[in-house]
Amino acid sequence: MNAINESWISTSETGVLRFITAGSVDDGKSTLIGRLLYDSKGVFADQLDAITRSKYKRVQTDEIDLSLLTDGLEAEREQGITIDVAYRYFATPARKFIVADAPGHEQYTRNMVTGASTSDAAIILIDASRVQNGQLLAQTKRHTALARLLGIQHIVVAVNKMDLVDWNQALFEQIRSAYADLARKLEIDEFHIVPLSALKGDNVVASSDKAPWYEGLPLLALLESLPLRANGSGLSPRFFVQWVIRHGGDSVNDFRGYAGQLASGRLRIGDEIKVLPSGITAKVAALRQFDRDVEAVESGDSVTLVLDRDIDVSRGDLIVASDAQVNVTKEFEADICWLDQQPLNPARQYLLKQGTRLTQAKVKAVHSVRDIHELQQVNAGGALAMNDIGRVSLVSRDSLALDPYAAVPATGAFILIDAATHQTAAAGMVI
Repeated sequence: MNAINESWISTSETGVLRFITAGSVDDGKSTLIGRLLYDSKGVFADQLDAITRSKYKRVQTDEIDLSLLTDGLEAEREQGITIDVAYRYFATPARKFIVADAPGHEQYTRNMVTGASTSDAAIILIDASRVQNGQLLAQTKRHTALARLLGIQHIVVAVNKMDLVDWNQALFEQIRSAYADLARKLEIDEFHIVPLSALKGDNVVASSDKAPWYEGLPLLALLESLPLRANGSGLSPRFFVQWVIRHGGDSVNDFRGYAGQLASGRLRIGDEIKVLPSGITAKVAALRQFDRDVEAVESGDSVTLVLDRDIDVSRGDLIVASDAQVNVTKEFEADICWLDQQPLNPARQYLLKQGTRLTQAKVKAVHSVRDIHELQQVNAGGALAMNDIGRVSLVSRDSLALDPYAAVPATGAFILIDAATHQTAAAGMVI
């Protein structure tokens, strides 16, 4: 226990890489994460003992079923599938990792979107034994397309179960070629590809002599070498007001602050800001964090802003630099992934949530839907079904301050909510 704690302390300055495993059903995502945790000494003895004795163990030999380290729900273990996103944490001397295990079933694509939305890298698993004539499975294509839409910085293709095809180099090259064609169609500039066996541990943490023809890094070393995403401090500041704090309202010098998290950029005392959508300007008079005042805050910091004058600021308002060019509008285009079992109905109103702002919205038009097999935009026929990825035009009741998702994800991302059922209907990225 002490050694593990010391490991986390010693890596406090090495940064954190968030990544997600995705792909089709039974490609071995949970087993791969279990192998990473096991071989990097990120599993406690009692956890190993529990999964060794599990009645849901799926391996036929005396080997440990490492997939049970992430498939924690009873329904997951009973059915042998991953249903919800499971997050695990581990560290090496080089880096800390937060890993999300996403379901492979098409039915749970929305869970994959949840995990991918905060990830810096995506490991797309491909079961080498199921690739026929260089044809990738539909869910592999869908998850890659979603990773591209969500702006994930690094794509790593893990060609799993190579032990079942006798480490066939020709098959691996065929898969590499098929994925390169997919990446080209999705405008993915670069990806990494690793042949491995999650069950046996080959090329996961250590290199394997089973594939002397592979000259690249094993998976863990590759993850340690990926450049970390910038924390957003180099961008223009974006601050959604989460809570208006008032104290001493009966006095002349009452306290009024605006609490939230700085989504991007940097704010200092004295900076001139404007509040959107109203456009009213003011200056930052104080920045307060918990029990102390600070001179400046960076992207990701939670803070209470105090302004130099009393102006109308409410929950959901966006505070930006006074010279920031932000599009304030009620009509815009976006790419959305439809997540609800009920198809999109353009005649209905939905709730739109962007940051802390909640308003009503309608889908004015569905321009196209992405054909997952051909990877082309095709006519959507005016509607979207569950797991469809489409391009739409929306109109909102209230004005929204929007950035393109590719430029500032915090103000370019939103969700649509079914007002009747309160189900999350879609995840959207502003174009």
